[in-house]
Amino acid sequence: MKLSGLSEESLEAIKAVRWDRIIEKHEGPYTWASTLEWYDPEFMMIEGRAVLLPVEQSRHGNTTILRTIWSADGNSLTLFLKDTTYGDDWFMSGYIAVCDRMANHDFYLAILYHEWFIIEPSTVLENDSN
Repeated sequence: MKLSGLSEESLEAIKAVRWDRIIEKHEGPYTWASTLEWYDPEFMMIEGRAVLLPVEQSRHGNTTILRTIWSADGNSLTLFLKDTTYGDDWFMSGYIAVCDRMANHDFYLAILYHEWFIIEPSTVLENDSN
């Protein structure tokens, strides 16, 4: 899926959405209209689903999906990402995104995109009742 392949109605629906960010001490909310203007975003395919994040498509090759958490109904997605475009340390490369499926569309759109200090996943013991 490509942004250029979307109908004008779909693009207008995306532009109307606001998203929140905290990156380099700059806080949102921002509009997707301005994001489409300032950046060169493109859909990423994540587990077979199209997801639009507020980052330049040139960064996709430097981005690793560390963890995906889908809602029970499949309409929301939480992502933990590592983007090594500007550095590979845990302090500079971690991001978390919360994405919602756009109504009447077959793609997901970020509604939150924040810096995240990469923390190793915790060990969860099966059948631990304590």
